Amino acid sequence: MSKQSKSKNFFESIKSRPGKPYPLGATYDTEGVNFALFSENATAVYLCLYDTSDPTEEVARITLEERTDLVWHIYMEGLQPGQLYGFRVEGPYSPETGHFFNPNKLLLDPYARAINAPVNSNNAWLGYDYKKAGSENHKKEAIQSMNKEDSGPSMPKSVIIDTAFDWEDDSAPDTPLHRSVIYEMHVKGFSHLHPTIDESVRGTYAGLGTPESVDYFKRLGITAIELLPVHQFTDESYWGYNSIGFFAPQNTYSSSGMAGQQVVEFKQMVKNLHKAGIEVILDVVYNHTAEGNQMGPTLSFKGIDNRVYYHQVGDNPAYYMDYTGTGNTFNLSHPRALQLVMDSLRYWVTDMHVDGFRFDLASALIRTDEEFGTVSSFLDTVAQDPILARVKLIAEPWDIQSYNVGGFPVRWSEWNGKFRDSLRSFWKGDDSKAAETAMRLLGSPDLYANDGRSPANSINLITAHDGFTLNDLVSYNEKHNEANGEDNNDGSNDNMSWNCGAEGPTDDEAINELRERQKRNFLTTMLLSQGTPMLVMGDECGRTQHGNNNGYNQDSEISWMDWHWNEKQQALFEFTSQLTDLRRTIPLLSRRRFFGQEQMAYLLPNGGEMTSDDLENPNTHCLALFIDGLRVTEQTEDGQDIGDEQLIWILNAHWESIDFMLPKIGRKSSQWEIIVDTNTGEIHPNGSPVKGGHEISVPGRSSLLLRLK
Repeated sequence: MSKQSKSKNFFESIKSRPGKPYPLGATYDTEGVNFALFSENATAVYLCLYDTSDPTEEVARITLEERTDLVWHIYMEGLQPGQLYGFRVEGPYSPETGHFFNPNKLLLDPYARAINAPVNSNNAWLGYDYKKAGSENHKKEAIQSMNKEDSGPSMPKSVIIDTAFDWEDDSAPDTPLHRSVIYEMHVKGFSHLHPTIDESVRGTYAGLGTPESVDYFKRLGITAIELLPVHQFTDESYWGYNSIGFFAPQNTYSSSGMAGQQVVEFKQMVKNLHKAGIEVILDVVYNHTAEGNQMGPTLSFKGIDNRVYYHQVGDNPAYYMDYTGTGNTFNLSHPRALQLVMDSLRYWVTDMHVDGFRFDLASALIRTDEEFGTVSSFLDTVAQDPILARVKLIAEPWDIQSYNVGGFPVRWSEWNGKFRDSLRSFWKGDDSKAAETAMRLLGSPDLYANDGRSPANSINLITAHDGFTLNDLVSYNEKHNEANGEDNNDGSNDNMSWNCGAEGPTDDEAINELRERQKRNFLTTMLLSQGTPMLVMGDECGRTQHGNNNGYNQDSEISWMDWHWNEKQQALFEFTSQLTDLRRTIPLLSRRRFFGQEQMAYLLPNGGEMTSDDLENPNTHCLALFIDGLRVTEQTEDGQDIGDEQLIWILNAHWESIDFMLPKIGRKSSQWEIIVDTNTGEIHPNGSPVKGGHEISVPGRSSLLLRLK
């Protein structure tokens, strides 16, 4: 008897019973597996089992006879972890009414905990007759016809997993948000070229959990890593912003296998990082999926119930509302789509032990078909969820049609795009930026002080994955995306960058010195401002993408971390590490509350206090923030006073030096000590003394932090 016949005979002998409609997905209980799939408009659902040794071979197709609350379900006795499966769903193929059911297409389980192969692309996965597609008119004609080619052999399969894992005494570091320093990074890009990490685990979850990685994070002084998407995605994007499996860790980041091993490896990574006190935050993409628009593939949701899962054009439901720039928008106004996202979030917290989420294009998550608003079923559901109450929630508060910085409710932090834009312009030397910059240094009270939030809810960033690196921000005036293959038409044209006098690499020492100083200015501003700083992978060592500001498809040395550093790169890393340490040891720099007017002031070079007219003056390019810790009544987490330091932080974005009169405070012989100097790149816990009542010269385009001795 052939191996194939043995497999079919085995599956034909398996007993089944009705099973239960909850939990959704495939649930293994040591005796068998319960399968449950929601579809509101399907007329029939089939469970398809595949040979684990030959995933192209379908060995059983079982009709799900039971349907409860629009959930199709069955229990199969004897199935074990590692079993491959998928669904086929029957219903109307009727684009004019928004239905794309096609039983010829094998579909991934939306609740699959693992997927057995990379999700690439294949014409067999298209639900329509792609052979008819050509011009726009032909495309309209093509989607009217069903593609009857069987996608099963080529389609990746869902994998049944055993969720058991020995977490031992793992517990969340639970770092307070205001004491956090976030490190945005890419799983593969970080360790793929690492010279001492074992080659077999470079670029994987295991690579991030190695002693080498953990030691690097500790020396850098970050408290949390924020991983670019690790939900299973299709391979068009290196960044991973085309999810198709909201419960499944990306299988290509696994060094140990794709038949469920990726789940164990991810958990071990989290466990190792937690032991070192480092949190894991996931960048999650619930606003759209990899199925694209009406011309995209049928991988899961589109074939299970298109009308449920996607926002569609009201009078032409064959087409999708696209608030994301990807072809579709996930429909969280439907309770079952909302349930899916909430179940996914809770799963990653309870089963995978992650510590928070950054929501890509979060404004798209709270849209109805007609409008954007902060009153939404998604926000309401998150607000009352007891599991999500203990993790960090960070919004990217915009999508392609709206910019909503400051508009999310209590408990939500936000990528503060206004901090980024203001500080880029300020340090570039633009006019009329002092007043807004003064607000951003204080944690953006104009955005977060009036709705119950704190400075920590402002996620302060200078760069992010989508844009110039810090090195390129001070080295290029224009983007250079030729390597992306789109004739340099992709990526933002509005970067607020400044090349300091030459485009790209140069041998001019004066320009190179200015660039290093500008990097230090940006890092200092981000790490010493009130709010929660987010550092981007490689900015601490001057990583370059050679002017590419949109490396979404660059799984190459353009995007990978280069670990061969010169002296300047090593010095920048040390400077950054000292800044994070300074932030940790001076709690006044990372408060839980906003400063009151009596606790701080902006000073003029002559020592007088700035007025609103001074701040609004277009020619004001220098700020001096005085912080009086003696007037701050606040405790640290362990009940200690936050500190009584008195600080002056001078930021001179002018191209010439400015003399500042340091105030006399309290006693005749009061002395200030310089603890951060971006001009020299020096940071000293006990710095050079300067007497109060005397002037100090602050070089052009530099910053000083002084403390009263």
